[in-house]
Amino acid sequence: MVRQMKNSEIREMSNEEIMKKIEESNEELFNLRFSQATGNLEKPSRIKELRKLVARMKTILREREIGR
Repeated sequence: MVRQMKNSEIREMSNEEIMKKIEESNEELFNLRFSQATGNLEKPSRIKELRKLVARMKTILREREIGR
């Protein structure tokens, strides 16, 4: 099982690392949605976790972009 990342852990990552992690999470989300459509999804809550993780990572990237 993949553990949830904390905001402080995300903030320690570089922009490139965050972008790579977002890309990986989006791929996993695609695969989970595909599994859900075929009825083979074991843990539906993982979709929600990944969506929130991606949103947090994008928020942190945006904060850096605007200089907060």
